[in-house]
Amino acid sequence: MDSIVQPAATEQPSSSRNRLLLTVYTAAIFVSALLLFSVQPLFTKMVLPRLGGSPAVWSVAMVFFQSLLLAGYAYAHLLMQARSRVVPVAVHLVLLVLAFATLPLGIASAYGEPPASGYAFWLLGLFVVSIGLPFFALAANNPLLQAWFVRTGHPAGHDPYFLYASSNIGSFLALLSYPFLLEPMFTLHAQNRFWTGGYGLLILLIAACGVLLLRSPKLAMADARTEDANAPAPDIVTRLRWIFLAAVPSGLLIAVTAHISTDVAAAPLLWVLPLSLYLLTWVVVFQSRPLLPHKWMLMLQPVAIAGVVVLLAFGGEQNLLLTLGGHQLCFFVIAMACHGELARTRPAARYLTGFYVALSFGGMVGGLFAGLVAPFTFSWIAEYPILIALAALCRPSANERLAGVVKWYWLVLAALAMALVAPSYTTGGLPTWLEDHRVWVAGAVGVLAALLALALNAGRWKIFATVALALALIRVYPADEGRVTTVRSFFGVHKIVVTPGGYFHVLMHGTTIHGAERFRNNDGTPVTGRPEPITYYHKDGGIGQAVSAIRERKGAPLKVAAIGVGSGTLACAAEPGEDWKFFEIDQSMVDAARDPKNFRYISSCLPDMKPVIGDARLTFAKEPDGAYDLIIVDAYSSDAIPIHLATEEAMKIYKDKLAPNGAVVMHVSNRHLDLETVVVGIADANDLKSWVFNEDSGRDGDYIFSTDVVISAREEADVGRLASSKVWEQTEADDRVRVWTDDYSNILGALYRRLKNGE
Repeated sequence: MDSIVQPAATEQPSSSRNRLLLTVYTAAIFVSALLLFSVQPLFTKMVLPRLGGSPAVWSVAMVFFQSLLLAGYAYAHLLMQARSRVVPVAVHLVLLVLAFATLPLGIASAYGEPPASGYAFWLLGLFVVSIGLPFFALAANNPLLQAWFVRTGHPAGHDPYFLYASSNIGSFLALLSYPFLLEPMFTLHAQNRFWTGGYGLLILLIAACGVLLLRSPKLAMADARTEDANAPAPDIVTRLRWIFLAAVPSGLLIAVTAHISTDVAAAPLLWVLPLSLYLLTWVVVFQSRPLLPHKWMLMLQPVAIAGVVVLLAFGGEQNLLLTLGGHQLCFFVIAMACHGELARTRPAARYLTGFYVALSFGGMVGGLFAGLVAPFTFSWIAEYPILIALAALCRPSANERLAGVVKWYWLVLAALAMALVAPSYTTGGLPTWLEDHRVWVAGAVGVLAALLALALNAGRWKIFATVALALALIRVYPADEGRVTTVRSFFGVHKIVVTPGGYFHVLMHGTTIHGAERFRNNDGTPVTGRPEPITYYHKDGGIGQAVSAIRERKGAPLKVAAIGVGSGTLACAAEPGEDWKFFEIDQSMVDAARDPKNFRYISSCLPDMKPVIGDARLTFAKEPDGAYDLIIVDAYSSDAIPIHLATEEAMKIYKDKLAPNGAVVMHVSNRHLDLETVVVGIADANDLKSWVFNEDSGRDGDYIFSTDVVISAREEADVGRLASSKVWEQTEADDRVRVWTDDYSNILGALYRRLKNGE
């Protein structure tokens, strides 16, 4: 058979055949990577509505993707142990065809509604059953095709790692094109069809790669197997270091993504920015002549680590550019240094698949730590600073300058730690200078770590210890004033802050205040009686005015549905005899709000409140039609938005549940996104009229905030006096803004409109 389909044993591939090999293999790897990384935001966006749009959905999704990547790489490694050329080609093509038979993508029917707990593991099961096979087949392509390429005898086969750069270019373009091209232009169904067509094209390309492999000269294949036979096998220490170098940036990827997406939106735009940078680092480091030399990145790495310390110490989430840009720039430099070390220590081509198994295993370990272990272990987002400190250990060993001086550094560091940490445990409190400059002190210790690396070329353990001290100081002396309690769940980390003197208890998610209650009067005496709603819910704000107007219009007790509990403030907006029903996805939030040590709204005003737990799109849809006079949608966590609660289909559910003269109030205050236009658009698509309220209270010091609110109803009369109010403006839908649906949303457009308006 071989004599028919391949050249003579001594024949070497011609230059034209070499060009054909390079073109087909590069195209196959490129398309495979394009599909592999475009399916991640595509399918995860399909899944988001099942779990309230939580940013944690992306973290768990990344754990799944990294785990399947390891499985794919291990499969490729085992498949290439076969001596026959036919077996790897035949087995992999059969796998691809079987995977294609499961397309188009869709959520498995067995995963209709999430359970009451164990969301992360339920979500992993959903991913495995729904897209496990096609993703697994794609995951194996990169190392498998590189190994095939080596066996073709192509002159570049002795160092095929340049194809890894090609793969990551495809991944990089896929991710960037998603939020900037695919998401704004196409529905999820259209994206799914394109992806399925691309998978069919990939099967043809890989079949062509297989044919070219089978037609390669035997001698060329033998040369490929023996050319680097004398290269020593990597030892266990080297393999463990590969795993560590891959794990740190992989974990940081999830930690950074969670950090920025918590305060904007759980949406592909903010998922793909860090992931695109992550992939770009692989592209750069595996170039034959990297655009950014590795030695430069090693010099900048301690500066980037110090940069994260300073950013964490000073905050800055109020500034979108700083939040998105600063953390991601530092992440890029740190990942470049780690991945550059991997590229520098990569093995000979014969150990290629084992090298990729180590990389993917490290990626999975980092992902598991940041995406699954940390959320169950820590009550705050500890994984980000932990991984930043570990990044210092990713540096190569160094010959320290001024070794006689540096050897005393451990004593100096211990003394510094005692001087800065010990005061936090004394009864006398912090010294005045430390109280006033605690954030600067933490930042200065972080900068010290960078100077230690740059000026003295200090060892990585000294840098690690200094960074760890700086990060510990941020935790010991937090920027939040007052006593802080944290509550962590699948849906994020909530902070309950008791301000100095105990005057206010404040609920925060990310950097956004979600409710507050006054516990002491200005003269220091305890507040007694029924708590007064403040923050966004005060009587003169948009939500307070809406409740009052609908109550006045009806002239009788209201029946109200409130989506989102928060600190429970709205419980005290209810009047005796009224029926208020709350819907909340996060049980830990309900537990925190019920505890009178935290907030007294529920215990004082609605002690018998029994919130419906679960995603509101699923639970509220089961309510009887025409039941509610008023529906209040206030379910946004931090400034991140659950998009599926702001779509045309969601508004239809709200409308169906309204009484004949009812109204829907949506709280749309947001620092980064223009949601008023979105809500007016989805209301108009359901034949509802809308009025917008946005007025600055001017009383932020008393935790009484300005609010942006949209109220929608069938007729003007349904909103009562608000229709003629000067502070409520009836607003028409903007024809230039496409209506958000379950199949289409455009976070980039909402972000652009907010920036354009200079708000």
